[in-house]
Amino acid sequence: MIETWIREIKAEDSDGKVGMILIHNGIVRAFSKDGSPVKGMRLAYDKGQLEAVLKDFRYRDGIVRIKVWINEGNLKVGDNIMYVVVAGRFRTDIMPVFENLITTIKKEVVIETEI
Repeated sequence: MIETWIREIKAEDSDGKVGMILIHNGIVRAFSKDGSPVKGMRLAYDKGQLEAVLKDFRYRDGIVRIKVWINEGNLKVGDNIMYVVVAGRFRTDIMPVFENLITTIKKEVVIETEI
């Protein structure tokens, strides 16, 4: 999926604006932030809220393209949680958007429960 997205972004960049692509691959860890063991997680997300968030972030200065995929269901340790790809002009344009987008998705879009 990621390789396909990168090819698409490059192919659609007829203006030559893309100077950087950042990729996030969230993965289910065996331990929570507090160090307790985790067997997996149950994950869902609000598709309407994701679209609203993406609409806001896509039009930020220097951003050319954003793609997001979020896994749903019962996930086990090692499973992919989500992919986030942000393409744009410069590192200084992309890095803050990338970090803020992932944080916003985790706080406002994703509904997770450890199992």
